[in-house]
Amino acid sequence: MTDSIITESVVSVDVDLGARPADVISALATRIADAGRASSAAALADAALARESSAGTGVAGRVAIPHCRSSAVTEPTVAFARLSRPVDFSGPDGDADLIFLIAAPEDGNAEHMRILSRLARALVQQDFRTALRDASSREDVVHAVTAALATTRRRARSTTSSPQPRIRRIVAVTACPTGIAHTYMAADALKAAAAERADVDLQVEAQGSSSLEPLDPAVIAAADAVIFASDVGIHDRQRFAATPVVESGVKRAINEPATLLDEALAAADNPAAPTVAEATSAAVPAARRAGQVGWPMRMQQAVMTGVSYMIPFVAAGGLLLALGYLVGGVETSSYWQSILAQYSLSTLPPAEFMSQTGAAVSFDRPALAVYIGAVLIATGQAAMSFIVAALSGYIAYALADRPGIAPGFVGGAISVAVGAGFIGGLITGLIAGAVSAWIASWRVPQVLRSLMPVVIIPLLSTLSVGLVMFLLLARPLEAVMTGLRQGLAGMSESSAVLLGIVLGVMMCVDLGGPVNKAAYLFATAGLSTGDQASLHIMAAVMAAGMVPPLALSLATWLRASAFSTAEVDNGKSAWVLGLSFISEGAIPFAAADPLRVIPSMMAGGAVTGALSMGLGVASHAPHGGIFVLFAITPMTGFLVSLLAGVTVSTVCVIATKTLIRSRSAPHGTTGAGSGHERNATAQV
Repeated sequence: MTDSIITESVVSVDVDLGARPADVISALATRIADAGRASSAAALADAALARESSAGTGVAGRVAIPHCRSSAVTEPTVAFARLSRPVDFSGPDGDADLIFLIAAPEDGNAEHMRILSRLARALVQQDFRTALRDASSREDVVHAVTAALATTRRRARSTTSSPQPRIRRIVAVTACPTGIAHTYMAADALKAAAAERADVDLQVEAQGSSSLEPLDPAVIAAADAVIFASDVGIHDRQRFAATPVVESGVKRAINEPATLLDEALAAADNPAAPTVAEATSAAVPAARRAGQVGWPMRMQQAVMTGVSYMIPFVAAGGLLLALGYLVGGVETSSYWQSILAQYSLSTLPPAEFMSQTGAAVSFDRPALAVYIGAVLIATGQAAMSFIVAALSGYIAYALADRPGIAPGFVGGAISVAVGAGFIGGLITGLIAGAVSAWIASWRVPQVLRSLMPVVIIPLLSTLSVGLVMFLLLARPLEAVMTGLRQGLAGMSESSAVLLGIVLGVMMCVDLGGPVNKAAYLFATAGLSTGDQASLHIMAAVMAAGMVPPLALSLATWLRASAFSTAEVDNGKSAWVLGLSFISEGAIPFAAADPLRVIPSMMAGGAVTGALSMGLGVASHAPHGGIFVLFAITPMTGFLVSLLAGVTVSTVCVIATKTLIRSRSAPHGTTGAGSGHERNATAQV
């Protein structure tokens, strides 16, 4: 299997594959598919580009190692290109000329993953890179890769069987989102740096896809410090609770392993250095947080986590409300409580009845439809009532793990009760998480430790949140929310177009990122109130969020030559995402060419938001796009706003890609879609 991981058919020597990472990845994906090792070049390229968009895969030595796991891959494969025109993969020492595309099957077994991880480890070695640059043929490249894989395997076995004793004991954990390349490259970079010094005994746990060999608990207990080099959460972090910690991203471990080791040694020698448990505690002074992920960043990540967990409540509740409105009619949406209190399936409401408030109500729908509509609305309202509590609870969970959930949810419920709304939910989530994390860092007697996560922490943190809210923050936050609602109502009448422009730009500036999510949270938080201003805002946000995928899909159809092959293929499916209100469908385009794509999308989003607010479009549904038109009034206004924004964005992105040459493109090309790029896939 080792011998077949790379073949001459997927090797290219001294070729020009384009000016951008997307061009190179698309060309290599095509080679893999042409070799019969992937069922779809486009699907493979999209998976690799999605990974590339999260962080550039350039590493030290002017090497790039884009990688992914994809169901399109039928056989684990490494494609290689030595570029005559280096390309910027965000590496630490300039444009990369040695490119490996690692393609792993979605369900690849452990042996596949071990082979791919050994290649990633070999790239750390200078002699391997030199052999690749000196290779005169594809056969030489295949021989060098095969030999490096075998050598790395022997080195790993030797390191495992005979660890060298050092003065201070350091442990490290490496992890990246994909778990194929950077995880193991970081581990080997740290090992290589440690092998060159006599004062370190380093053992590394690589939390990757090929295998997971946890560090021995005895090794962890004896460690003087731990290094967390990770872009994702560390599995079983609590094992290291009492160990001084240094944290960084995984790429820093690849590029600066010696510096990380120095920081770990400094932490080991510093009695005041924070431990893993203390690193999550608000009680640790800022001066002690060198090398740690700061609280501002942790709070931002926690808010995003809360929004992410909140969205299912919003989607389910909002769509049920919209369906109830469709089935039962306008009157049902106003009197559903009276209908459910007085009637049932066996006793359906009459065409005219007296509500609990004494109002005479007439229905223009069949009795069964009225009752079912009331049930749908009641269920939707129940789901929507959890929005603030879920937001607060999962913010606290992101900061303090399981002990933060109870105080976070209680804080969210208090926010609703006192009228503090989603702003109160944000604040109570942060307070509950910070307090829970702080209490979790207390050193308590052994007899109390088992009670901490299930009794003591939830009790004390819930009490703290309640006291802070009722004694200090309830009235001010209620005033803020009241002012915000009144301001929105006023803007919806006097400055509706300006508000629509702002919301439209926010939805398109980062395509599913923090700014996009902030605008969406702003819209959905007021949806449960049912006031007209909130319904207008929801419509503007949804319409603007649909613009980028639709515009880019249309642009790739109208002017395919301005886009790469992978982008054209991606455009064939982006329209479905756009119609469904999934802004993330535009991310591959924006990641490959942000300076031309994102401003074009913002222009269209601004037009759509302005028109939607100006035309008074209202949406009772928080999601669904074109598929919830029944819950949008007037439909014509919504469609006109959407079409106008899509037209503007399409024209802008085609114009910028045609008239504004990419900075890295050669003279005479326009970037992604030049004839040069399309011919590149035929060069081997």
